[in-house]
Amino acid sequence: MDSLKQLDDRHRKFVEDRHWQKHQSPKNLAMALTVEVGELVEHFMWLTRDESWKVEGKKKEAVAEELADCLIYLTRLSGELGIDLVAAAHEKCEKNERKYPVEEFQEGDRRPHEYKDKDKY
Repeated sequence: MDSLKQLDDRHRKFVEDRHWQKHQSPKNLAMALTVEVGELVEHFMWLTRDESWKVEGKKKEAVAEELADCLIYLTRLSGELGIDLVAAAHEKCEKNERKYPVEEFQEGDRRPHEYKDKDKY
């Protein structure tokens, strides 16, 4: 599997084979995504910044599983809404490149919310 479309097709078939399509509304998929993101966050809760870089073994496997759940629900949601997720992500990257010009961030370690012209793009 090398594309989000293939992943979405695979999971759509999984859902259809179990007659779960009636539960696959954008609202329900967005809510399920939120639940899975919460489960992902649990693995990092209370870790220091440095500890969060050192997730290994069974913990890393669990994080991978939660990331997969997030990706599946995200691709299903975009599929149900007819949104090309890769194209939308590229468009968002272009928007961010205009919104946060590289020359404004060469000195210091300003965060995006500290940029004076953040609403201008």
